[in-house]
Amino acid sequence: MRLWEQFDRMVVFDTETTGIDYERDRIIEIGAVSLENGVEAGGMDLFVRLPEGRRLDPFITNLTGITDERLEAEGVGDQEAARAFAELLEGAERPLIVAYNAQFDLNFLYGLLRPWGLVGILKKPRFLDALTVYRDRRDYPHKLENAIAAYRLEDRAVNSHRAIDDARAAALVLEAMAEERDDLERYIDLFGSHPKYGISGRKISSVTYCPQSYDRRKPLYELV
Repeated sequence: MRLWEQFDRMVVFDTETTGIDYERDRIIEIGAVSLENGVEAGGMDLFVRLPEGRRLDPFITNLTGITDERLEAEGVGDQEAARAFAELLEGAERPLIVAYNAQFDLNFLYGLLRPWGLVGILKKPRFLDALTVYRDRRDYPHKLENAIAAYRLEDRAVNSHRAIDDARAAALVLEAMAEERDDLERYIDLFGSHPKYGISGRKISSVTYCPQSYDRRKPLYELV
C-alpha cells in the first residue's frame, strides 16, 4: 500500500452515537486501531457514559446492542475517552486518520475533543474517507456491510454496529481496495459529498469536498 510511503501511523476509527446530529447527539462508543507499516500496533475501545438522566433511544439499543445499563457499568467519561484517542496519535510524525463515512465520525470526534482542549491533535493528521473510495469502486448500496461483502471479507470482518468491529472492518476494506487499485493517496483530504443534499455537518477546513454521484465514470480525484 503506497500510503505507507507518506504516513508513519494510520488510525482507523469508528463511533457509535445516540443519533446523527453532531451538535445534539453524543458518542456512546469509540473504537480505533492504530497501524504502523500495515501492522496493528495499538488501539482503543471505550463505552462513553451519558449525562445523568439521559437515556438511549430504543432504536439505538436495537441497532448496536448497547444498553443504558452497560454504559453506566462499563462506560468512561468524555474526558477519558478524548484523552485515550489523543494518545493514539502521540509520537506520530506523519499520521493519517481514516474512517468509513469520515465526515460523520470526525464531526462527533471534534465534539468529543473540544471541551478538553484537545482539538489541536487534529491539526497534524491528514484524513481519508474509505466510503468516498468505495463509492468510486462499486455501485450503490455503499454501506460498510456492502463493502465487506464486495471484497469477500466476511470471514475476517463484520459490520456489527459496534465501534471496534467496524473500525477493524474499515481497515480491512481499505487494505482490499489498495490491493485492487493502489491509488488511495489521491483521496487524501478529499471527501465525496451528496450530489443533491451536499455536506452533512461541519466542514473540515483541510478537506476538499466534491459532489459524488452513484454513477462514476471517472475517479473523484480526476474531477477536482
